[in-house]
Amino acid sequence: MGSWFSSNKFCKEEQNQSLNEAKNIISSNPVVVFSKTYCGYCSRVKELLTQLGASHKVIELDQKSDGDAIQSALAEWTGQTSVPNVFIGGKHIGGCDAVTNKHSSGQLVPLLAAAGAIANNSAQL
Repeated sequence: MGSWFSSNKFCKEEQNQSLNEAKNIISSNPVVVFSKTYCGYCSRVKELLTQLGASHKVIELDQKSDGDAIQSALAEWTGQTSVPNVFIGGKHIGGCDAVTNKHSSGQLVPLLAAAGAIANNSAQL
């Protein structure tokens, strides 16, 4: 199934358009999870972010008409072909293992706070 992306199924124009759409979403939200509704790893990341109280934007690629093109563009850009594909503060974090490892090592909450996705220790207005 991994060879799906190497076939370059999308024309360069469609790839660029999809990448621009993804980058606009990423730059407009503190946390973005490119996901698929049936993916257990995606569910785990979304549940963790919810438990931490992090505001996050979820893009369900299997529910978008251009979802395959967005996933292909993300693969070209990040090198990651799978979902979830997580971005925090505009930076590519990775998939479920990367997110859960950051959480286990105490790095996730500070990243989320720095991105403005959760309150840090200072008072909120």
